[in-house]
Amino acid sequence: MPINIPETGQKRIVIVGAGFAGLKLARKLKNENCQLVLIDRNNYHQFQPLFYQVATSGLEPSAISFPLRKIFQKEKNIYIRVTHVTDIDPVKKQILTPMGHVWYDALVIATGATTNFFGMEGVTKHGIPMKSVSEAVYLRNSLLLNFERAVTIRDRDELQRLLNVVVVGGGPTGVEVCGALAEMKRFVLPKDYPDLDFNLMQITLIEANPHLLHGMSAKAAEKSLLYLKELGVNVMLDCRVTNYDGKQITLEDGEELQSETLVWAAGVRGQVPAGVDQKYMARGNRVKVNRMNEVEGLDGVYAIGDIAYMETPNYANGHPQVAQVALQQAVNLGNNFARQFRGEQAKPFEYNDKGSMATVGRNRAVVDLSLWKFSGAFAWLVWMFVHLMSIVGVKNRLLIFINWLWKYFTFDQSLRLILRPSKKAQERPL
Repeated sequence: MPINIPETGQKRIVIVGAGFAGLKLARKLKNENCQLVLIDRNNYHQFQPLFYQVATSGLEPSAISFPLRKIFQKEKNIYIRVTHVTDIDPVKKQILTPMGHVWYDALVIATGATTNFFGMEGVTKHGIPMKSVSEAVYLRNSLLLNFERAVTIRDRDELQRLLNVVVVGGGPTGVEVCGALAEMKRFVLPKDYPDLDFNLMQITLIEANPHLLHGMSAKAAEKSLLYLKELGVNVMLDCRVTNYDGKQITLEDGEELQSETLVWAAGVRGQVPAGVDQKYMARGNRVKVNRMNEVEGLDGVYAIGDIAYMETPNYANGHPQVAQVALQQAVNLGNNFARQFRGEQAKPFEYNDKGSMATVGRNRAVVDLSLWKFSGAFAWLVWMFVHLMSIVGVKNRLLIFINWLWKYFTFDQSLRLILRPSKKAQERPL
């Protein structure tokens, strides 16, 4: 049974995924003579770079989430359907969903990436990922519940296990989570829990590489390590986790760490819809595409963003899975669709690396630009400005700016709420 979408006689482009790539493509094509169908599991776009601030009570979830229908409420050629793809039929040119099927002239897969636990069953079961707003809220709840439990505990070992936080993965997410937690430990938690000794709380960052921020400059790696140490974070480099049972973390060299909170930010893998044959897949569970982002062998099917694996002379092992790649691929594909409508030749994608950045806390950040690499307070201001301008919606930008301003002058944030769904809500099917 087909999903109810009007038949307009226009070419239909179905976009699966409303992350950076999918949303940018839809906005790029909104004025073209085509019908757009945007499909996502959620009815909102979420700003992934600030998940860590939701997890550490710095921002509320709604500040980094924006309703898709609000974004496109004035557009008459965009149809939003909240569901997921269960299969792709390239012969009939249609996708299957729990709601029904949708035919397409062009299908764009922009489903992004999910957490890679590297097959470790214990880590998969007990580790906490941060690839969605709901997972960030879950981490916030877990941290706050542990603190609430800690005030009732007398046993020193159990108390320390509740307070300790271990973060695995020394990329921007891991570094930013540790920096935010260290600032909470220093400025916020002693005021909320005066009867707890936060000298017992250890924040540990584990990274498998010999340096942090893989993909950024050596200067950025060194500076971020210095900042973390200044904040009291224990950094373990060239170190791998092999098991976690919910209380004890086992490392490759046999060392054991005690913690009931393991934040997993160590890797990602493509989140491919069911129905994509394995012969179209590359390493990292990504879909192989050519320079026009076409899935070779599947007529009218494209992939962009984290899910796409494209080899170019400058990126022989595929592009990095970062927002800038997703946004630029979306723009290029949108332009190619417009050229296609005009009967013109498509242009191949070429990534323009505009630089990378990461923040470690108040007045501490690192920025890598092609001609300039800097750190410190100015880098922190640049990081804030870039992220603020990337947020969807003026209201959201204003809310985030107010939160940041308040936190800067008060050394506090007032969003430490434990919000759990009721039993009835958990049982209700979506």
